[in-house]
Amino acid sequence: MDEEYDVIVLGTGLTTTSMRDVYRKFDLGQDVIDFTGHALALYRTDDYLDQPCLETINRIKLYSESLARYGKSPYLYPLYGLGELPQGFARLSAIYGGTYMLNKPVDDIIMENGKVVGVKSEGEVARCKQLICDPSYIPDRVRKAGQVIRIICILSHPIKNTNDANSCQIIIPQNQVNRKSDIYVCMISYAHNVAAQGKYIAIASTTVETTDPEKEVEPALELLEPIDQKFVAISDLYEPIDDGCESQVFCSCSYDATTHFETTCNDIKDIYKRMAGMAFDFENMKRKQNDVFGEAEQ
Repeated sequence: MDEEYDVIVLGTGLTTTSMRDVYRKFDLGQDVIDFTGHALALYRTDDYLDQPCLETINRIKLYSESLARYGKSPYLYPLYGLGELPQGFARLSAIYGGTYMLNKPVDDIIMENGKVVGVKSEGEVARCKQLICDPSYIPDRVRKAGQVIRIICILSHPIKNTNDANSCQIIIPQNQVNRKSDIYVCMISYAHNVAAQGKYIAIASTTVETTDPEKEVEPALELLEPIDQKFVAISDLYEPIDDGCESQVFCSCSYDATTHFETTCNDIKDIYKRMAGMAFDFENMKRKQNDVFGEAEQ
C-alpha cells in the first residue's frame, strides 16, 4: 500500500534545503516564522532563511530538549544573580592551580616581538604566554561595532499575560515592530534572591538604530507597565580587530543586546578554538564526568 507524507527529507536534504523552503512547504504565516526563528532558534537576523535548514532544526531541537529538562522553562538562572557564575569558575580554577589577583589595576600589557609576555600591575609583572581580556583593556586593538540600550525596571508585579510567572524571557521579533533588531526582556524576581520580597526586576534591551534609543525600547516597556522606577544605560559595543593568534592576546566581544547569552557562549567557544587550535570537545567532557561520577540516569 502506498502512503503519502507531507514532507520527506533524505540524506543531503537537510544541508541543501533552505529554511525558507521548509516554511513555505508547511504554509506557515509570518508570525509563526518570526516566532520560530527568533524566539525558538534565537536568530538575531533573517539571514538564516536562505541557509540550509539543518542548523535551524538543531536549534529548535535544542530548545525542545531544554524545555523538557528542568521544569517549564528552557532557561536556567542562578540564585543570587549572575555573579554566582564567575564565583563558581573561581573555585574550580583554584582547584586546578589558578591564581587570582583581586583589586589589582592593569598598568600595561607587556609585548615582546609582537607577542604578549606579561601584564604589569603596580610595578609587578605577571608573566604569561596567552592573555584573555575584554575590550576595555586593549582599546587600540578593538573597533566600535554599534551601541546597545538597556533599561533596568523595578516592578511590584509580574509581567501581564505570563501567568504571574516569577521569571520569564520575552523576545519581540524585529519584523513585529518594524525594526532591524529584536527587542529583549529578561524578568527575574525575589524568587531568585535578587530583589526584595514582592519585587521584580525586568531588563529591556535592544541594539540602537536611531538617535532616540529610549523610544526604540517602548514596545517592551509597554509590556512592563506600571514601572516603579527605571534606570537607562547606553553602552558602546566593541569587537577585536584581529583573531589574536599572532599576538596571543585574545579579546572577547562586548555584551550585545541579547538576554539569553547565546552569542556570549559562542564567543567563548570561538576564543577557546583560537587559543587551543581546536574546538572544545563537549562529548569528551561528558565522558570524563561519567568516569568520575558514573553514568547519568536515563
